[in-house]
Amino acid sequence: MSAQFGDFQNEIYFSALFGTLPTLPMAFAELERRAESALPPSVWSYVAGGAGDEFTQRANVRAFAQWGLVPRMLVGAAQRDLTVELFGLTLPSPLFLSPIGVIGLCAQDGHGDLATARAAARLGVPMVASTLSVDPLEEVAKGFGDTPGFFQLYTPTDRELAESLVRRAEAAGFKGIVVTLDTWVTGWRPRDLSTGNFPQLRGHCLANYFTDPVFRSRLAKTPEEDQGAAVTAWTRIFGNPLTWADLDWLRSLTSLPLILKGLCHPEDVRRARDGGIDAVYCSNHGGRQANGGLPALDALPEVVAAAEGLPVLFDSGVRSGADVAKALALGATAVGVGRPYAYGLALGGTDGLVHVLRSLLAELDLIMAVDGYPTLADLVPDALRRLSPTVGES
Repeated sequence: MSAQFGDFQNEIYFSALFGTLPTLPMAFAELERRAESALPPSVWSYVAGGAGDEFTQRANVRAFAQWGLVPRMLVGAAQRDLTVELFGLTLPSPLFLSPIGVIGLCAQDGHGDLATARAAARLGVPMVASTLSVDPLEEVAKGFGDTPGFFQLYTPTDRELAESLVRRAEAAGFKGIVVTLDTWVTGWRPRDLSTGNFPQLRGHCLANYFTDPVFRSRLAKTPEEDQGAAVTAWTRIFGNPLTWADLDWLRSLTSLPLILKGLCHPEDVRRARDGGIDAVYCSNHGGRQANGGLPALDALPEVVAAAEGLPVLFDSGVRSGADVAKALALGATAVGVGRPYAYGLALGGTDGLVHVLRSLLAELDLIMAVDGYPTLADLVPDALRRLSPTVGES
């Protein structure tokens, strides 16, 4: 029998026979608790926090609890196929690493972008690398090995700089450009406001700008000579409130697959599809940008319908392999994980991140085995049922 992701549990049980127990958490709640102790308070609040009173962040998580997977028996799910075809690439699983703008600060050595790339390479789980990184995108891409990586673009107001960042991503070997639409201005984040914590204003995670020839050409002195002036210049060009009139220009920047991140309304999806994009990314930024909104999972079915066959990437609120299964059943092509991998990175670097990903994939694989879904194609909307509102209440 060939190896499956679920075999991770066998490794753990057999190691325990010889007195070796897991040193990293097996459940999200413990992972989160320990990560809070491991991270500096400012980094913890930035990663763990959300917008407003964090209603939307909590709603993202709760939305998964409204669905239950229906078991199917006697289907012979001894072997499961979790492979996904995306942009002509064959990926070993539907999981990917969502972009996190301060992931570099989550590692104990301060180079979390590089550690994340190494984890991606080890498991074949693609990383969507953020524009906001501690290390330049070229260095991050070197860590991918044979695993494809995608570059997430915060589109600056300076079009020449935007083009430069995309060209660099192409040259570095990234396989697609993910344009984030919902962060041209930062949302209202009380945790960060109460401590005056905005990492980029302190010069953190700006390596892609400080190393960019176009950005440097806009400065009177280099970032090495005057970091304060470079940060000020960054604040002036970071946020671009894109409109539909910009879509043709975005499309013209690259021949790589173009993915628009933050689409949750079907009409927006239809306009983007008609504008020539290659994939939709359904996400509400994990509840970090706008409070009081619809959980991303609730938007997913209509997004998938409007995409009419285009790949649909999804994130926001994913905490478990069961969550991944439910998002796939609602039509997602690939599912992104965010905070859990940041917490694993904080606790154990690349090894900690790999542990989190292996745990998610093992749970997904074993759910498919136990519930009788041998392939991802078997995870369809009819595999789910809405739960009673009282289910799970104490």
